[in-house]
Amino acid sequence: MLGQMQCQPLLISSIIRYAARHHGRAEVVSKLADGSLHRSNYAEVERRSRRLAQALGGLGVKLGDRVATLAMNGHRHLECYYGISGMGAVCHTINPRLATDDIAYIINHAEDVVLFADPFFAATLAAVAPACTASLRAIVIMGGPGEVPALDLPAGMALLNHEDLIAGADDGYAWPIFDENTASSLCYTSGTTGRPKGVLYSHRSTLLHSMAGNAGDALGVRAADRVLPVVPMFHANAWSLPYGAPMAGAALILPGRHLDAPSLVALMNGERATFSAGVPTIWLGLLQHLRETGTRLETVKRTVCGGSAVPRALMAAYEEMGIPIVQAWGMTESSPIATVNAPTEATLKLEPEAALDLRATQGRTVFGADVRAIREDGTEAPWDGETPGNLEFQGHWVANGYFRQPDTAVGDHGWFPTGDVGTFDANGFVRLTDRTKDLIKSGGEWISSIDLENIAVAHPDVAEAAAIAATHPKWAERPLLVVVAKPGRELTEASVLAFFADKVPKFSVPDAVLVVDELPHGATGKIQKNVLRAKYAGYLMA
Repeated sequence: MLGQMQCQPLLISSIIRYAARHHGRAEVVSKLADGSLHRSNYAEVERRSRRLAQALGGLGVKLGDRVATLAMNGHRHLECYYGISGMGAVCHTINPRLATDDIAYIINHAEDVVLFADPFFAATLAAVAPACTASLRAIVIMGGPGEVPALDLPAGMALLNHEDLIAGADDGYAWPIFDENTASSLCYTSGTTGRPKGVLYSHRSTLLHSMAGNAGDALGVRAADRVLPVVPMFHANAWSLPYGAPMAGAALILPGRHLDAPSLVALMNGERATFSAGVPTIWLGLLQHLRETGTRLETVKRTVCGGSAVPRALMAAYEEMGIPIVQAWGMTESSPIATVNAPTEATLKLEPEAALDLRATQGRTVFGADVRAIREDGTEAPWDGETPGNLEFQGHWVANGYFRQPDTAVGDHGWFPTGDVGTFDANGFVRLTDRTKDLIKSGGEWISSIDLENIAVAHPDVAEAAAIAATHPKWAERPLLVVVAKPGRELTEASVLAFFADKVPKFSVPDAVLVVDELPHGATGKIQKNVLRAKYAGYLMA
């Protein structure tokens, strides 16, 4: 017997339709390239998204076609999120920080038919367009007629602008209804090992992920919030915030290309942001600016941090300002949220230092996903907080393989390997101990690079740190620590090594410390340890 309940497909268009009807006046604030602010609301975003969907149909875009974006967080990009997916096409967000060769590969692999781009990516467009003639038939500049750069595009590739495109449509378009398992968006991994790989989300997975993300023990976005996602909309759908904020009716503040610390602080304070999200690099830079200027974040109540393990010292610094950092963990392949650090009744009783130690973990698995740690013998690691295993996940919003790579399929009920190594404690809190490829094995003993980095960045003069495996004549591998000093500070190898005393076993203390001007960062802000390994793997053999 079936229940007698209405059955409506879970479609992304329902989010913006709901926001327009029930939170139509909630603000959408967007910082433009010239630094000025564009103000809109969900009712206007929904209207313009419908116009965009109608206009795309006029360009010949059909159900399942891939439509790409090369853009930062802005109101027109938000319209693309809803207009493209809402009509049944696939919103393919491209990371503009990737090499042009990778961008061209991604466009061709996805067979994008239209590309929306911010005007300031003109040089990238000029370099990429000649290599993308197989499928790409139009580039739409996300601006008005006066913002369209002069581009010499290949024959048959049209150059349009966003405002004219929308102006040519009317308000009569109605969101179509189709299967909720229809592909909605496409995001390629950063490609640190080989070519980027595509993760193809569905309407159903995206809507369920956004609902779970808004839960109280997850991101907990509420209608009274003013949400400023620093995490880019080209990075795993900005962790669902462009969907979760309108779903809750929260105001959305989009920083555009202005991601430097002074600009972010000014925008957060000026627009009364209460909630923000970004990778550790962002919060490290923001913290440095706040300390140097004596400025404070006046209205921010909490932040979410992910993308890589959050240093305990960073969490402690924001805790002192009354702004808790909530750590979350996942990957592009998990949409991305798999775990979020929220307390349980048992952990609320911990002493402050122990509580901070626990908050520095990746947290507990959210409902709708599942995570496990598998030992080398294939058995699941016990929840003892000590036994590490290779982390795998599955769930409603976890990929079952990569786009157009059938050899990567794990099936709808399989476990997707994350490449992370971690432990579970008795309360279900996951602690990352390393990436599989970043573990250091010295004389048969495993050394966690994350542990070494957390200790290093707690040093009063260290801004950033990366621990890598360097070849050693006796032990095969030994840890090498590469650090960046805080502005105006001086670092010595001896002072850094002395800081490790009594914090780790002697065999885990780095063999050497290199002080450099900067560490290499990838397209999503993560430190590129593969670059450091290639450069310094033989350092201890000299």
